[in-house]
Amino acid sequence: MSDDGGLAKFQRHMRAVPEAARRAVVPALVKSADEVADVMRATVPVDDGDLRDSIKVTGPGLSTPPYSQPGGSMVVPELTAAITAGNADVRYAHLVEYGHGNGFGGTTVPPHPFFWPSFRLTRKRALNRIKRAVGKAIREAK
Repeated sequence: MSDDGGLAKFQRHMRAVPEAARRAVVPALVKSADEVADVMRATVPVDDGDLRDSIKVTGPGLSTPPYSQPGGSMVVPELTAAITAGNADVRYAHLVEYGHGNGFGGTTVPPHPFFWPSFRLTRKRALNRIKRAVGKAIREAK
C-alpha cells in the first residue's frame, strides 16, 4: 500500500464533519430557542397567563401548535427550532404584538411588542452558542 500523505485520513475527517455538525447543533438550537422563549414569556404584556403559556418551542421534525403565530401549524424543518405564540384557544398573539384599530366599539388598541424584541435581544447569544457547537463538532470529527 502506498503512502498518500494523510489524504485518506483527511477525507474521512471531512466526510464526518457534516453529520457531526448536524448532531451537535440540534441541542444548541433547542437550548437557544428555550432561552428566547423564556425572555418572551417574561416580557409578554398581558395580565392573565393564557398568552404567556401559549409560547412554545418546537424542535426539528415536530409540528407547531395549530393557529400559532407566526405561520400556524407546520412541521419544523431539520436543523431548525421554532418559537410560536398562540394556539387553538389563544388566537390573539399577533393582535397584542402589532396592535389593531377599529376594535370593539371603534377603539384602537396600541401594539405591545414582546415576540420580536425578545428575539432581537437574545439572537446574538443564541447564534454564538450554535456556532460554538458546530465548531466543536468540526474539531472533534474523526
